Amino acid sequence: MDNKTLVTEAMTALLQKKDISVIDRYWAEPYTQHNLTMPDGVTPFRGMIQMAINNPEFDYKLVRAIGDGDYVALHNRYVGFMPQPVVAFDLFRLENGQIVEHWDGLQAEVTSTVSGRTMLDGATQTTDLEQTEANKQLVKEFVETVLVGMQYDKMGQYFDGDNYLQHNPGIGDGLSGLGKGLEEMGKQGIKMEYFTNHRVIGEGNFVLTQSEGAFGGKPYAYYDLFRVANGKIAEHWDVMQEIPAQAQNSNGMF
Repeated sequence: MDNKTLVTEAMTALLQKKDISVIDRYWAEPYTQHNLTMPDGVTPFRGMIQMAINNPEFDYKLVRAIGDGDYVALHNRYVGFMPQPVVAFDLFRLENGQIVEHWDGLQAEVTSTVSGRTMLDGATQTTDLEQTEANKQLVKEFVETVLVGMQYDKMGQYFDGDNYLQHNPGIGDGLSGLGKGLEEMGKQGIKMEYFTNHRVIGEGNFVLTQSEGAFGGKPYAYYDLFRVANGKIAEHWDVMQEIPAQAQNSNGMF
């Protein structure tokens, strides 16, 4: 079983079928946790999951999955896990067919968006597997040049004109929508900064980046998912999470 199939089957069995026994099969110690509200180890993870699935309102939806070597990223929606529905990216690292490390980013779901798109709808099919490395390089360059390096004059070379589908709830479609969104934030005195791109995870037309930065002067984790078509960025989803000041583990969020 490949790693993507393993993780999707494990999460589906655990969170949709509510079969807690799959933890014994698919998770292994030492289990390193980067969700800063959780201690390391399989036992705390089991306790958290048991509490979540005992909630009669709990619901889990898996929308997209990306497999890249030892890493598997999932794009999900959780209900009953926090006070309101959340959109999340879960990133897992595997060794010898078992899950040994986890990162995530969660954001409260916003249902009224500028583009009219939801935070989760859009393309889901993985295609163009032969373009994986080229697409990863394109997205990596975009994040490091434009988002981290702030060379906004080079932004146009990564897109097909103004053809760009946007799922960030506060930004409209196209480069024009992105520019307008950034302009509006500037008028409100809100600065969005990217400091470091920590990981690039890709499979075919989908590429996920995990970055560290600041939003409104507060430390943030950014998970950005891009769909690439014909060598250009065509669609974008994201999750922005403020980095907690207090942590239950010493691993950091990245």
